[in-house]
Amino acid sequence: MNYSITEITNVLCVTGGRIIDPDAIVSQLLTDSRSLVQPEETIFFALRTEAGDGHNYIPDLFAKGVRNFVVASDYYALPECWGANYIAVESPLDALQALATFHRRRFRELPVIGITGSRGKTTVKEWLYQLLKDDYRIVRSPRSYNSQIGVPLSLWEIDNNTDLAIIEAGISTTGEMDNLQAMIRPTIGIITNLGSEHNDGFASMEQKAQEKAKILFNCESIVYCADDPLVTHTIAPLLESDVAMGMSWSRKHCEAPLQIENTERNDKSITLKYSFKDEPGSVTIPFTADRDMDNAITCLAVLLQMGIDRQTISQRMAALTP
Repeated sequence: MNYSITEITNVLCVTGGRIIDPDAIVSQLLTDSRSLVQPEETIFFALRTEAGDGHNYIPDLFAKGVRNFVVASDYYALPECWGANYIAVESPLDALQALATFHRRRFRELPVIGITGSRGKTTVKEWLYQLLKDDYRIVRSPRSYNSQIGVPLSLWEIDNNTDLAIIEAGISTTGEMDNLQAMIRPTIGIITNLGSEHNDGFASMEQKAQEKAKILFNCESIVYCADDPLVTHTIAPLLESDVAMGMSWSRKHCEAPLQIENTERNDKSITLKYSFKDEPGSVTIPFTADRDMDNAITCLAVLLQMGIDRQTISQRMAALTP
């Protein structure tokens, strides 16, 4: 999608700056100077992180042809770099997220799958892409772009040709999911599991569960494992509100629409015998690890929830790749 600098300044909380070309067109967001591809339509967000200060890269980017910058309000451009648009804001990161939020809301009717959890987010995202790419034109998070920076960059890829978006959401402390949920606004929410990874930012596993579950607010359906008591307890209020429909699965015969009745494993694959709404089915996946099995079951639950034909599901899951 293309935006003019005037449109972007109208979206952001601008504190100052210098605009010399209000009609300049922006199609590319940049936060890492090494990823520059199309300088003439790029806007660079000068982020300050633990890894460094993005403002230090402005002269080099200017020399390479970039002419649009979002900078902190205390930044002053060098005289040799004055021939560019500078949008001054209190926080370039907040500005990046605000622009992504605005962009996402232009596609209110677009189905979006939001994925969180301690493990398996990227695998589930990539497998869902493999399983659904013949039916939808999909935008998905590149690699593991699931952070406060990665999510807005992922959402920016949505355009008028997109039928479905699959976005990861990862957090390391409290408060972060509020920002991600506001940007992503998923229609289908997935919570893969809750483990001990990145526990330092949370007072307890219960707090961690509550924070991750924020991605599920206002979802039309929620996919989760009913065998995990912490997950089940955490999302119960969301399901009781009748806003979201639960699409849970179980390997232990807990109450869930998708029941894994039996598993058959050999050296190269696992066959899952299941029942969904009391109708039997079977899929074989070309993997043998337990974590792959759980991730595959999550994908199976999503496809069944989306109404994909069972024979089609079976054919596609047998062809999954790492």
